[in-house]
Amino acid sequence: MEFLSEAGLFLAQAVSVVLALLLLVLGIAVIAQRQKKGSGEGHMEVRKLHEHYRQHAETLTEALDPEGAKAAAKAREKAEKAAAKARRKAAKKTAKKAAKKSARQAGEAAAAEGDGPRERPVTFVLDFDGDLRAAAAEQLREEVSAVLAARREGDDVLLRLESPGGIVHGYGLAASQLQRLRDAGVTLTVCVDKVAASGGYMMACVAERIVAAPFAVLGSIGVVAQLPNFHRFLKKHEVDVELLTAGEYKRTLTLFGENTDKGRQKFREELEDTHELFKAFVHENRPALDVNAVATGEIWYGRRALEAGLVDELSTSDALLTSLAADRDLLAVRFVQRRSWQDKLGVAAEEALTRTVLKLWQRGLDRRQV
Repeated sequence: MEFLSEAGLFLAQAVSVVLALLLLVLGIAVIAQRQKKGSGEGHMEVRKLHEHYRQHAETLTEALDPEGAKAAAKAREKAEKAAAKARRKAAKKTAKKAAKKSARQAGEAAAAEGDGPRERPVTFVLDFDGDLRAAAAEQLREEVSAVLAARREGDDVLLRLESPGGIVHGYGLAASQLQRLRDAGVTLTVCVDKVAASGGYMMACVAERIVAAPFAVLGSIGVVAQLPNFHRFLKKHEVDVELLTAGEYKRTLTLFGENTDKGRQKFREELEDTHELFKAFVHENRPALDVNAVATGEIWYGRRALEAGLVDELSTSDALLTSLAADRDLLAVRFVQRRSWQDKLGVAAEEALTRTVLKLWQRGLDRRQV
């Protein structure tokens, strides 16, 4: 029995090592493959959310009142036919006007009016699920480009945002993608159901309107950095690390070298400078907000965030979308990247590791649980 126990333990250890090596190799392969592939490989998926909500309502109505559901369906069909007839009539009238113009003028009118009149304005619904690297910024880039190419006067954008923040340059790029919408004159609303903290709030503050659920977590306008240092361990075991740099501050704090007070001070100065840039960015986008009062690194729940001026309204994204569906078409736009099975496996392993790190970080950040 002792032999079998030791053999089983050895087998388990061997399997663990093999799996670790396999994940390492797959990770390297994924990185190499990503470097070869362009970010634009993929396709756009569009889902009509207003029809999704309507179909759900019809299903329940039919179950509760079959006769009433039939009458409502007939009335809706009649209204849709009347609306289609009106659109055809308007299109004919537009065509007659265009025929009287010169070819150049007609082309300019067609470019301005698009493919014909729309019955209702459109709200493009985007989703951003942020990780530490803000990897979804690449997906957001493609979606924003598509929206800017397709939108017309009266259309707007609603972003469902979930992110606890991450690296500065990643979330800076994601916020810049949203800024493209503002620069083009497109009204942007950001909805936060759970969390938009740190880099997540950097993105949210670009919007004209921020809507948050009552217990969503917002704020954390601050900058943090940490790294382990193995210098004393290596010195104890008589291991030397040679770090050669050109430039006084090419390296301030290191993993293996001996850190100095001068290096620590420079690193703190860089953190403070990044914090000032963060505060300035928030102030530019929300000038009415008292940035100095909220840029302490603290977090606020939705109701407190409303009182502090971090958000403009309390609601869930579902409540907001269903209210908009009465007067607007809701199109959920999602860019899907094309991936091989190796890429998918590597990304799955990476996402699992990221989720584990985020869970540990969030448990340490928020000790208040209900």
